Amino acid sequence: MRQIILDTETTGLEPREGHRIVEVGGVELFNRKLTGRHLHLYLNPDRDSDPEALAIHGLTTEFLAGHPRFKDVVDQVLDFVQDAEVIIHNASFDTRFLDAELERVGKGPFSEYCASITDSLLVAREMHPGKRNSLDALCERYGISNSHRTLHGALLDSELLADVWLAMTRGQDALLMDFDESDRQGGQGSDLSLGKFDPSVLKVLRASPADQAEHEKYMDLLEKQNKKPPMWREMLQPVTE
Repeated sequence: MRQIILDTETTGLEPREGHRIVEVGGVELFNRKLTGRHLHLYLNPDRDSDPEALAIHGLTTEFLAGHPRFKDVVDQVLDFVQDAEVIIHNASFDTRFLDAELERVGKGPFSEYCASITDSLLVAREMHPGKRNSLDALCERYGISNSHRTLHGALLDSELLADVWLAMTRGQDALLMDFDESDRQGGQGSDLSLGKFDPSVLKVLRASPADQAEHEKYMDLLEKQNKKPPMWREMLQPVTE
């Protein structure tokens, strides 16, 4: 499965007011592993950035004037995302700008060029309701260092988001996700032997009364949000004839 973690920086908040993309950055994942392939482009927007945007990314008009315009690199951007699942934090913001840039050069919406678009912000909100889910907050929650992020940068932010995404979506296969296929099958050259698994050696940790109370509070929150009992509660209901 090929995935692209993508981010943009812009001159302002609204493409309908003539704001443009000034930076595009992305990294490639294949089967949940970084491939080392990435995209990083600075773009000349032919306008100044709003002061608020400039304070975020620090890309001055003078610096950007020496870089290509979006029309000069559009094929490079589309080739990079072609047929991949594209993961963007707050995707509606970035795709509005990408759609506007593509329209300027006579091309269709961004979604036409990739297999799908996933908004990692929406995923994070579903996983952590009622909590801060900015990129910085998620880095802190998952123990990912972002101390070098003094300014926003499209490539840096996509690299951080890739780490966050892998941590956030890691399931019960986490212990095996970094093994080569030959390791899983005991192939030649593998120095890893898992042997027969004996579950009796695992230590059983039972939930404390405080843990159970927190679990019930979370179930109450899910029931309130979804306006129906969670599946776990429905499964525990006694069967009536």
